[in-house]
Amino acid sequence: MPAASSRTTAVSAVVTAALAAGLLTGAATTSASASTTALPVDGQVRIHDIQGSTRISPLVGKQVGDVAGIVTGVRTYGSKGFWFQDPNPDADPATSEGIFVYTGSAPTVAVGDAVTVSGTVTEYVPGGLDSGNQSLTQISKPTVTVVSSGNALPAPVRVSQRSVPSRYTPEGDPAAGGSINALPLAPSRYALDYYESIEGMNISVGTSRVVGATDAHAELWVTVKPRENDARRGGTVYGSYRSQNTGRLQIQSLVPLAQQPFPKADVGDMLSGTTEGPLDFNQYGGYTLTARTMGTVTEKGLRRETTRKQRGGELAVATYNVENLDPSDPQEKFDALAAAVVDNLASPDIVALEEIQDNNGAKSDGTVAADVTVKKFTDAIVAAGGPAYDWRSIDPEDKKDGGEPGGNIRQVFLFNPERVSFTDRAGGDATTATDVARERGRAALTLSPGRIDPTNPAWENSRKPLAGEFSFRGRTVFVVANHFASKGGDESIFSEHQPPSRSSEVQRHAQGQAVNTFVKKLLSVQKNADVLVVGDINDFEFSGTAEALAAGRVLYPAIKSLPRSERYSYVYQGNSQVLDQILTSPSIDDFHYDSVHINAEFADQNSDHDPQVLRFRP
Repeated sequence: MPAASSRTTAVSAVVTAALAAGLLTGAATTSASASTTALPVDGQVRIHDIQGSTRISPLVGKQVGDVAGIVTGVRTYGSKGFWFQDPNPDADPATSEGIFVYTGSAPTVAVGDAVTVSGTVTEYVPGGLDSGNQSLTQISKPTVTVVSSGNALPAPVRVSQRSVPSRYTPEGDPAAGGSINALPLAPSRYALDYYESIEGMNISVGTSRVVGATDAHAELWVTVKPRENDARRGGTVYGSYRSQNTGRLQIQSLVPLAQQPFPKADVGDMLSGTTEGPLDFNQYGGYTLTARTMGTVTEKGLRRETTRKQRGGELAVATYNVENLDPSDPQEKFDALAAAVVDNLASPDIVALEEIQDNNGAKSDGTVAADVTVKKFTDAIVAAGGPAYDWRSIDPEDKKDGGEPGGNIRQVFLFNPERVSFTDRAGGDATTATDVARERGRAALTLSPGRIDPTNPAWENSRKPLAGEFSFRGRTVFVVANHFASKGGDESIFSEHQPPSRSSEVQRHAQGQAVNTFVKKLLSVQKNADVLVVGDINDFEFSGTAEALAAGRVLYPAIKSLPRSERYSYVYQGNSQVLDQILTSPSIDDFHYDSVHINAEFADQNSDHDPQVLRFRP
């Protein structure tokens, strides 16, 4: 242990000096540590000497000269530069033979050029100093000499289910703030170590299943492990904090979109053939295959789901995040969202909407009303053949509920007056809390609609829960519509800190406790009250937030009634995961729950969330 501590102290001093000199660019933490890989006896630095056997170069901040290799990829957009690789590797599987050269302008080299590069070794942390991301080892301020052209490229490392370990990452070093930077790479034991050991190298994947649809930034996700937590519809389910799904890999193209369109793929499609190029690291997906050669998409014809219609005695309650909907959105978006409510959700009796923006959207001029937004949506539902929904909501205070600046997002209840009635109790506004009263021996809201504890610090710069009292066939049903604080500010699962910091949880835990306290009030007045807590909880069914909501067994996350392979409402970085939930009070013990997959798995999305619906007999 003393020897390891001495090494960490020594290399941390190197990194600290590099920070002061501006050689760790983009960002870096002072806990980052370098390897002590020895230099060659002859003094000629090679790429594996620069990369070293930890995440930080042992030569960070040093000038290197005439480093030799073959150009394997050229990037003329974004972070401009090129990758080159030593065709004569060493015997150490932990030391990468490839590296990125940051030129800052369009490179003048071509794939297949044999080059020598002189410059400064730096560590670039995508996302900035506070992101917690790992760094990308690179050569900056380079002088490049082309020795010859048209050379054969180093054979790609084949990334496959056999090559990627099943464990995702080692635990971080407590003495280094939980960082894994100074730990020797163990590429045969941990997936993140394996990917780091081939950072910058020419790699390839064979035919692989798409687990993250093509997005607006021309990227998709595949898995090289087809049986790893596979979802029924083709994705990869994220089922716990230790189930990160090691086979996921982001795919981007080195070919500018103007020259070659990026393939369009949905979850479950196959990226067929060979996809080959350098392995990059970026803030949006971590280790990324930047493809010189892209496979072709084989469509598997994933269809958008349709849930069944509620039966006469069933109440259908849905939740749907409609992604910053406002009147400036094209009519096509309103029509598509409306058709989904009518056709895919079978016109639920109550729909709790999240991310309804005010009447002029992101324009920040003090407007908070959303009646124009809601009318445009309910009109589109009628035009799609659905019911003439009535609605209730409470306007937020300007700029107090987070979300897109100026948008003033809020939750809105839609309800079909032919099937269900709303119990109006006046007085609710942005800052006045609803409470629980007893009426003829039963629970009732003092304000309906009303906000739950809106001045609680838990809701600072976040949406406040909207509570409503409904009546269905003579039975009272309470619905609480939520949109909890986002995960913004959390470190990624490929962070240098393992486990990563999830700082945003603190606020969501407090929010869960506040809603739980309110539900307990309802149940203390009426033990068998029917209560549904619905919405974009922005957290997983296994999370501390879900535990806070359900504490005391007053609520049950209904998504847990589904098979594990169907528990998701959102796809992020190739992980199919739960963000949207419906939780039930104990009296609702016989229900049918459906996560209706119509958006998250598709390249063409009307929202980035899938809606949820629950049917039961009050």
